[in-house]
Amino acid sequence: MTDASNDHAVFTHREIMRVFSGVALAMLMAAMDQTIVATALPTMAHDLGSLENLPWVVTAYLLASTSTTPIYGKLSDLYGRKRVLQVAIFLFLVGSVMCALAQSMGQLILFRGIQGLGGGGLMALAFTIIGDVVAPRERGRYQGYIGGIFALSSVAGPLLGGVFTERLSWHWIFLINLPLGAAALLMTSRALDRLPAGRAKPTIDYLGAALLMGTVTSLLFVVSRAGVALPWTSPTILGLCVLGLMMLGVFLWHERRVEEPILPLHLFREPVVAVANPVVAVSAMVLFAGIVYLPLRSQLVAGTSATTSGFLLLPMVLGMVLGAGGGGRLISKSGRYKVFPLAGLALAAVMYLALGLSPTVSESGLWSTLILVPLGIGLGLVMPVMTVAVQNAVDRRDLGAATASVGFFRSLGGSVGVAVFGAVFAADVEARLNAAGLPGISGREVMERGPSALANLAPAARSTAQSVFEHGFSTLFLLAAGLAVVSFMLTLFLKELPLRSAADAAKAGAEVAG
Repeated sequence: MTDASNDHAVFTHREIMRVFSGVALAMLMAAMDQTIVATALPTMAHDLGSLENLPWVVTAYLLASTSTTPIYGKLSDLYGRKRVLQVAIFLFLVGSVMCALAQSMGQLILFRGIQGLGGGGLMALAFTIIGDVVAPRERGRYQGYIGGIFALSSVAGPLLGGVFTERLSWHWIFLINLPLGAAALLMTSRALDRLPAGRAKPTIDYLGAALLMGTVTSLLFVVSRAGVALPWTSPTILGLCVLGLMMLGVFLWHERRVEEPILPLHLFREPVVAVANPVVAVSAMVLFAGIVYLPLRSQLVAGTSATTSGFLLLPMVLGMVLGAGGGGRLISKSGRYKVFPLAGLALAAVMYLALGLSPTVSESGLWSTLILVPLGIGLGLVMPVMTVAVQNAVDRRDLGAATASVGFFRSLGGSVGVAVFGAVFAADVEARLNAAGLPGISGREVMERGPSALANLAPAARSTAQSVFEHGFSTLFLLAAGLAVVSFMLTLFLKELPLRSAADAAKAGAEVAG
């Protein structure tokens, strides 16, 4: 357990950069792993021989990482940031090695779940540690670095996935984590020594953790597979819906009665937390519509390679860096934050609307760039600001759990968003393909196999299919625009509190110590 003065320690810029350099690699690994697998999925299916189970390579990781995110946040409040972060990195690396050595699709799915058990802590703990060392008012100075990491991962993921798959082997998309993880372990071993070490005699809510993981796993399985692999009315889907809702009810009842709940429900009585987390969830859906489906549109419609499609995200990535960095500096100067996500979501809605209404836009042309840069700026103004708002609104003893709640809703929104957009796209394409007289290819097959699903079509049929795909993506982007409007409306209810500065934290620490 740490003393009060250490809890409110003020860090110099040099010390902050030492800490940031350590957690930055953990953030990069976690963010990149969300996208690096996508371009290698068809090759994995060919090598391991199980196309029907292919979506589980992504789903297993998402289920494990999403359900464990709030657990890591609470454990870091109890046991300290450094120890818990290093456990998460170690688990992630063990899972990565096992994935690289997988000899069957079943093994790969299982090992991806193990990797996700570590991945669930990387992002949430990185943001929590940044919250420990940087006061909310000053955090804007470092927002550009955070945005840069997310932007780098957004491009590096699909790009490296494509390069490794085409030039080396898909196994390298997992082995690349080893040098990154080793460097992260080495850099955090000393840089995090000044952070709070945890509480005396901590109590772990094992039942709450189990109920939360069961709830998330059941409900994410429903949204990811219902209407795609299984009908909505199938006994499996209906049974999991009932099971998930029952476990959710028991979880909420249990969390009110334990001393150290995994997800403290009193946090949601704070108006900022209650609004920010739903905004984060919906905004994550909007974000993943671009990150996941813009490269896929390029491959299916324009016929680009997996590597080239990764480069086509660069304008959006540039915008995200500009939005996160510029918005963060303006927040530091003004002390105001609500206006930035409102402006960002409005801009994102307009740009997605432009994508949806321009089905013939060139993937590499100037018009596409003029849409994607503002889209990235808008999205870059949302997520980091919500994290700052939540961290600013809660007590330090709940910083880990509160930050992890943001990560949890981000992962949940992203997972649900990918599934919902995929289902909408598949259904729209299926209907249009049938209407065009191309029953030999299905929307589900396109979502699972990507461009290889077009390989056996005649040139005329392929051209028709590509036109159908373009209209399917237009529908998807119009849905993203609508969700951006929903997130904008939710943000209107966000309460704006004065941002604490480093001087405020030092004063609070002195008062507690005295």
